[in-house]
Amino acid sequence: MTAVLQPPRAVGLPDGAVLLVLGGWAALFGPVYWEALDTLWKTEDQGHGPLVLVVCAWLFWQQKDRLAALPDRHQHLAGWPLLLVGLLGFLLGRTLSLPFLVFGAQLPIAAGVLLLLKGSAGIRVAWFALLFLLFMTPLPGTLVDSSTHVLKQWISVIITELLHALGYPVSRTGVTISVGPYQLLVADACSGMHSMFSLTALGTLYMYIVRRSNRLHNAIMLAIILPTAFFANIVRVMILVLVTFYFGEEAGSGFLHGFAGMALLVVSLAVLFGVDALLLRLLPSRRPAAAEGTAA
Repeated sequence: MTAVLQPPRAVGLPDGAVLLVLGGWAALFGPVYWEALDTLWKTEDQGHGPLVLVVCAWLFWQQKDRLAALPDRHQHLAGWPLLLVGLLGFLLGRTLSLPFLVFGAQLPIAAGVLLLLKGSAGIRVAWFALLFLLFMTPLPGTLVDSSTHVLKQWISVIITELLHALGYPVSRTGVTISVGPYQLLVADACSGMHSMFSLTALGTLYMYIVRRSNRLHNAIMLAIILPTAFFANIVRVMILVLVTFYFGEEAGSGFLHGFAGMALLVVSLAVLFGVDALLLRLLPSRRPAAAEGTAA
């Protein structure tokens, strides 16, 4: 009797499970995203929210085939507690109107679902997409207030000292900079907190996409992200002060709401790309042993 060979059955999430997960996520967070479009994501601090959401969706989509190929391994002891913690945080956040808890619940909920369906292997495959969800989470108000105050003080001192050394008639009272006949308040928006958060997201995404093989290279790139954002914000406020000094308050105000954000992004990206290119020259990349041993 001749044996009939059957084609191998595809391993992975059943279509029903995929639809259940996507439907549950849409039912849970769909209203949250819709409300944020008209409220939270309209603010300057959280305007990057929709972009982060699109990037997270793209990151999960990029890993869909690898996730589907994983065998089903249900880690209930880890998955259920994580999922319940996320759902509890979501419920408390919605009840108390705390966006930090609502958006922060995305990570434990998504991780819990992956553990229940694919086990720890699913976490290893989608680890970056999971962590990137954190960039959609608004920082707690107390942390923002305390950090903003310190950053405004530093920016005021640095800019005043630099302009004074260049011969400009400048002085400082607290976070108010006086230059010529004008006074400029270093407001919360000029502290750079939201730009640091946004640039950290952009920098980590860039590193994930290019995937440098040298660990020291990656460590240096990670370490310079926040200082780069701080430096770029100093450049932004410095230009604002000089524009106001030479062209008046109206020009300075127009710069702040127009060109300032673009200048901040351009300076930040220029520094990051420049350091990355320099490290590529200074630090050797790891190559496969077979390739290294090949002789002409």
